[in-house]
Amino acid sequence: MSRISFFWKIFISMFIVTCISLFILAVSFRLSLPRFFFRHMGEMNTMMRPGIQVMGNMLENRIFQIFGNTTNEALWISIPIALIITLLASWLISRQISAPLRNLFASAQSIADGNYQERVLLPANLQESQMDEIQRLSSGFNQMAASLEKTEEMRKQLIADISHELRTPLTTIKGSIEGLIDGVLPAQNDTYEHILTEATRLQRLVDDLQELSRLEGGSFSLTLQNFPLQPFLDKLFRQFQPLYERKGVQLTSDFQPNLGEIKADPDRLNQILINLLTNSLNYTPMYGKVTLSVQKTQTQIQFQVIDNGVGIAPEHLPHIFTRFYRADKSRSRTAGGSGIGLTITKHLVDAHGGSIQAFSEGLGQGSRFVFHIPVKVS
Repeated sequence: MSRISFFWKIFISMFIVTCISLFILAVSFRLSLPRFFFRHMGEMNTMMRPGIQVMGNMLENRIFQIFGNTTNEALWISIPIALIITLLASWLISRQISAPLRNLFASAQSIADGNYQERVLLPANLQESQMDEIQRLSSGFNQMAASLEKTEEMRKQLIADISHELRTPLTTIKGSIEGLIDGVLPAQNDTYEHILTEATRLQRLVDDLQELSRLEGGSFSLTLQNFPLQPFLDKLFRQFQPLYERKGVQLTSDFQPNLGEIKADPDRLNQILINLLTNSLNYTPMYGKVTLSVQKTQTQIQFQVIDNGVGIAPEHLPHIFTRFYRADKSRSRTAGGSGIGLTITKHLVDAHGGSIQAFSEGLGQGSRFVFHIPVKVS
């Protein structure tokens, strides 16, 4: 047995309600009519003389019979007319209610078929406070469709980015091996080191993608513990000092005295700072300066990595934490990283309940990365 459509459900429901109302009206009319009629006629008889009251009673019965026949004929004519009008009104109202739902279903079916640009049409300049329930449902559907379209675009862009990132080292490795086979490249340590460098870069990219997949999928957990912050920062500073000196970039620190303890995941916090310090090192030229600043308040700990490097253009700042997004398109991945480090950093900061932002006055004006971690009570 086929299901009844929503239109017919509304139509039949309204028609049934109308029929019940007319039936109750007719029954109540027939039941109440004699009582009210004879009551009013009795009041009129009391004003007549006794001799006339006998004739009044006979006349009363005759009048009631005539009045009853008249009302019956009127009901038999008015009820069908009312039913016809009700049928037309129910049909129009049912179509008015079901049409937006049919459009909503058609749009949902279109999106299910892969057409993510599909939207439900709504009146122009319609405020949310002026919407009815179906229009609010349609507006919510449009928001969901826009989110799905954005997700699909990000998925396509991610596939394109990954393909591009993997192609570059693979092409280099393939070309080097073919050169070795053909004898074009000498079988020397420089050639092997070049192949190893590209293989290492490829492995680092795959590791970053795997790490990002775990973070975005929520399949990881923080190992929170209390540890003194100052020794942690000193060790990190000593680790990066030789890397900065090798490039000719000055690394300085600005740590607030008596930082005390922090409750965080030390490995993940170390990863956050490594990503930010590496990013600043990559984008700060020789003789530049990078400062790691840490300040503590009663509610949060503020970390800042400040450099006077190439800076970030204003139009790039909102996208700086997007995966594979690189403000300087001319830089190679060897110099600029995989384009995933800052995305991973943001996820790790968010996992600690904190926030991260990037600031820059523009190209050539350096950049400043600031993130906060709330002070947690043990």
